[in-house]
Amino acid sequence: MEDDAILAESLKEYLESEGYSVDAVVRGEEVFDLTFEKSYDLYIFDINVPDINGFEVLKELKGADDTTPTIYISALVDIASINSGFEAGAIDYLKKPFDPQELLIRIRHHLSKDIDENIKYADIVYNPKSGKVQKGDEIFYLAQLQKNIFDRLILNIGEIVSADELMEFMEHPSQNALRVSMSKLKKRLGIDIKNIRGQGYTIEKI
Repeated sequence: MEDDAILAESLKEYLESEGYSVDAVVRGEEVFDLTFEKSYDLYIFDINVPDINGFEVLKELKGADDTTPTIYISALVDIASINSGFEAGAIDYLKKPFDPQELLIRIRHHLSKDIDENIKYADIVYNPKSGKVQKGDEIFYLAQLQKNIFDRLILNIGEIVSADELMEFMEHPSQNALRVSMSKLKKRLGIDIKNIRGQGYTIEKI
């Protein structure tokens, strides 16, 4: 997201030449249209853009459980703005003007961290840091409760995780609420999570 159309297009062309697939928008509202239709590995946001500024865009995405890593690029170089960027949930903040090569280095760094931390199970690739789950060509970003439950189960494959332990993640814990959450998670990811009566839940080894 960059309201300088020339800079946006040049960055798009540069990153595509490095093998990345890129969508570019100039207005804050356009981000919501695109993210409704697609999932992304990384966002690069300017701050002073039309409709809704970059801080508010990221806050709204985070409020909708979108945990996609975000880098800000901005001419706002004061400490208060940089602090606001990180408070909004960004993983990096690059001051304008900048060398596109520096942006590329930061992109590679952040995306490589995701790759290093991936957990693979059957046709699922899960990144505990971002909460991103990839199943085939489809990408999911789990809401916090689902992420916590799935994270605990997949990090303990072949072991039973007690219902009490899983309910600790819930604001209003109950066996029924846990069953509903588990059913939604199984349906969304198409994964077999077994209920061991009187003990808890497990993802079996394959």
